[in-house]
Amino acid sequence: MKKIKVLLVGNPNVGKTSLLNHLAGTNLKIGNWPGVTVEKREGKTLFQDYEIEFIDLPGVYTLEKAFSEDEVVTLETLKQGDYDLILHVIESPRLERDLFLTTQLCELQKPMLIALNMSDEAENIGIYIDERRFSELFKIKVLKTIGRTGEGVKELLPAIIDTHEKGLLPRPEFFLAENEPKLLKEEKRHSLVKGIYAEVVKKPLLPKKSFTEILDQVFLHPILGFFFLFLILYLTFKFVFDLSSPLVDFIDGFFQDFLEPALLSLLDSIQAPSLLKDFLIGAVLGGLGIVLTFLPLIFIMFFFLTLLETSGYLPRVAFLMDRFTHRIGLHGQSVIPLILGFGCNVPAILATRTIQDKKDRLLIISMIPFMSCSARLVVFGFFALTFFTRPALLIFLLYLIGIFLAFITSLILRKTLLKKELSHFIMDLPPYRIPSFKVLFSIVFLHVKRFVIRAGTVIFAIAVGIWLILNLPYGEKDLEKTLAGRIGKTLSPIFEPIGLGDWKITTSLIPAFLAREAILSNLAVILKAEKEKETKKFDPLSALKEQGESLLLAFQKAFFSLLNPYPSSFEIEADSLKGELKGLFTQASAFSFLVFVLIYNSCVATFVTMWKEGSKGLAIGFLLYSFVLAWILSFGVYKLF
Repeated sequence: MKKIKVLLVGNPNVGKTSLLNHLAGTNLKIGNWPGVTVEKREGKTLFQDYEIEFIDLPGVYTLEKAFSEDEVVTLETLKQGDYDLILHVIESPRLERDLFLTTQLCELQKPMLIALNMSDEAENIGIYIDERRFSELFKIKVLKTIGRTGEGVKELLPAIIDTHEKGLLPRPEFFLAENEPKLLKEEKRHSLVKGIYAEVVKKPLLPKKSFTEILDQVFLHPILGFFFLFLILYLTFKFVFDLSSPLVDFIDGFFQDFLEPALLSLLDSIQAPSLLKDFLIGAVLGGLGIVLTFLPLIFIMFFFLTLLETSGYLPRVAFLMDRFTHRIGLHGQSVIPLILGFGCNVPAILATRTIQDKKDRLLIISMIPFMSCSARLVVFGFFALTFFTRPALLIFLLYLIGIFLAFITSLILRKTLLKKELSHFIMDLPPYRIPSFKVLFSIVFLHVKRFVIRAGTVIFAIAVGIWLILNLPYGEKDLEKTLAGRIGKTLSPIFEPIGLGDWKITTSLIPAFLAREAILSNLAVILKAEKEKETKKFDPLSALKEQGESLLLAFQKAFFSLLNPYPSSFEIEADSLKGELKGLFTQASAFSFLVFVLIYNSCVATFVTMWKEGSKGLAIGFLLYSFVLAWILSFGVYKLF
């Protein structure tokens, strides 16, 4: 089978990744701001007699110089020449800007095809592009596409094959002399761009005011903008917890009141050894069950975060925050990796590759671990729903504490180890868009899938390990005399002043460094081992009926909670982890625990990424700094609460 290697090249945020999703059926990360594609992304498809390989390169504005690490990837790939064709993606509403890169790509002497993406948005603001005239000027194929809906994308595949077979090269008259002075060359290029634009674009005499311009008058207002920012964040938290908490309670009860007795009944019927029963119920259900319990919370959280991201609102947050970030020597672009940190700290740190200045990168990397990732959100959500009457407000407070500490840390570093002059940055704000729900849900499912796979494998291994140290030496009935109890007691004096001196708590914190989402599974396994089990006859039909009624009640509570202006919580005590935790923590020690989990370096993956993207000293130094800071603030919270 014949093969074609195609590079997707264009300015940042022109929809390259969206097109690739439609072309190759891949589920790649789609963002609505410059720099989201940090590394090359690949996808393949079979069409006619060809296997077409697509490589989605990071967005660039020029081929003359790379200003960040992700732009280096693009320039080096283009220079190497190991590809057959360039699919140049242009943002139609900003055609004149993108044509500057188009003229540079023409000089590479490679077969090229142009996709005029977002053509519907251009027409909505009165910009009509004559693609036939465009094609005549460049002597290559030019097609209109809408990456959001997939319209026009199918026509790209036959056009790619035709361009490859005919070797269609851009018109030579557009080349500029290599030996011309740089300023003269740029001046000629700009003149050329203006001429091409005037030739292919028809605009009305009185341009219409775009939807984006109208919304920006509100969302970018120096006062109203912040009002809507905090309102949107608060409503996001309210919807996340009001919709998810009843479902979390239902799934928690389903595991405790249905799956556990059902499994126990099955194992008793086959006369399974007690060791096997304890392992399956204590390690498997006590560990992986926690992950499944929080699927509603993770799904809804990622849904709203992705909605804000793909709609174009998050870049406005960077713009609004620019005046504040300048006070600590950063620009608004630094807010983008910090916002990504709310999903996961690891890709957020990788996203700092778009930051040009090395000291700025190190500073932002040092701030990211204070952003509460989805794994910590699981712990926050469970404890907030268990110990506090207004869980959404508490979670919101924890997020604000993390943000505050991130900026305090940056101020300290900027005044000491990372001194530098203030840098300047111009950001390209994308238009507001109504995201395709197909694309939106594909992104959300990808996030949830990654979370489940990562949590499932890591938590299972950790849960088994915890179960083992709880049962060694074999046959020991007193948990405090097991290996787990000895480890917990050894560490207890360190955590006693912050209200976390119980060996069960300290033991659960040990493997938490591997994965924050494992904290609850650790506690579940420990408390499950300590708890006396009641044996009663299991009636499957009666149990299923109870679970059906509980599910209906959960949906009713979720619906009515949305009508309440204040976030609320729902409790199902049953024989669940919530009831066990209430016997282990007080409200003050629970708050102290959450503060410690918030501040202490999030997980080993973050630590390794900081080491790789920053430095060895940065990773180790931050590990020690975050532990000391977490202990001090937890101590203060515990004593004052």
